[in-house]
Amino acid sequence: MSTEAVIVDVVRTPVGRGKPGGILSGIHPVDLLADVLDALISRNDLDPALVDDVIGGCVSQIGEQSYNIARNALLAAGFPDTVPGTTIDRQCGSSQQAAAFAAQAVLSGQADIVIACGVESMSRVRLGSSTAGADPYGDRIRARYPDGLVNQGVSAELIAAKWEFSRAELDDFAARSHTLAAVAQSSGAFVSEVVPVAGVDTLTDETVRPDTSVDSLAGLKPAFRTDELAERFPDLEWRITAGNSSPLTDGASGALIMSTERAEQLGFTPRARFRSFSVVGSDPVLMLTGVIPATARVLERARLTHDDIDVYEVNEAFASVPLAWLRETGADAAKLNPRGGAIALGHALGSSGTRLLTTLVNQLEASGGRYGLQTMCEGGGMANATIIERV
Repeated sequence: MSTEAVIVDVVRTPVGRGKPGGILSGIHPVDLLADVLDALISRNDLDPALVDDVIGGCVSQIGEQSYNIARNALLAAGFPDTVPGTTIDRQCGSSQQAAAFAAQAVLSGQADIVIACGVESMSRVRLGSSTAGADPYGDRIRARYPDGLVNQGVSAELIAAKWEFSRAELDDFAARSHTLAAVAQSSGAFVSEVVPVAGVDTLTDETVRPDTSVDSLAGLKPAFRTDELAERFPDLEWRITAGNSSPLTDGASGALIMSTERAEQLGFTPRARFRSFSVVGSDPVLMLTGVIPATARVLERARLTHDDIDVYEVNEAFASVPLAWLRETGADAAKLNPRGGAIALGHALGSSGTRLLTTLVNQLEASGGRYGLQTMCEGGGMANATIIERV
């Protein structure tokens, strides 16, 4: 008998500014993720000994986030030491890939209960610190790309130039993100998904700025321009700023995934089921456009069209990414990130995939929608896409 992989619960922490003084900056990332794991168990009155595996995403796996943080977090959460855990890195899509791996383990019959999760403390473990000052590429990559690879901010600039997005369009999209997130926050839309963090006395996302406007963003300077890059890319107008980019963020999130049979045995009512997955590679210089072919592929595998999708979560690493995705897919902009996206809600790298999944499940339930699609651009030129169906 074939089984399905279903989502029983999804949770996340509030998001904090990823710098010293942020609301989560005093919390060790192991403990931050442990709070999410504990919440999934306690909210569902589940015996943690029944969990077959914990798969966690984390990008900067160094220092406090090293040495298999998923395993360390489940031990910190009090799980029996018989429960295994592993930590994966698919850059920004790490925890979305964790959810895919978890669901695929269930679908293949190799597991009955898996927790997919992710964490990133960007205030405590600096972005890029995992290289430890060493060369992550080697001679053969440098030979293949003799002009050199670039950071994601430059890729976002290249996308803005290729699709001819003006600074005003980018800033308008950024303001939209904050407006929608502020409305969701004030209406209590996030209440059911945000769980407490020990030692933190708020459940409110710290990065949402309700007063953000195109006018307030217009005065910000380009964030990624250097003289050297300007010489290499003389046609760029340098439109990407801190305001139309996702901020450095701290956060953790997770999803409790089961087979339909085990959920029924334990008396759980599934909230959604996984319908299809895709992962693609893309040009590592343009880097962030993989969301476009990943979306086409995941729809094809699910035998669905854009007309079938009720909610999209497309990660707002930079405003130019979802705007290019909209332009190329022709999707309905009103269905895109209706509770705001990462420009407002932050991009805690390893956590973002399951954070998007958490918000997607809750939005489908609130709106009565059936199908949701999430997709995430990733460092190095990759992208994941996932379609879920509300049960």
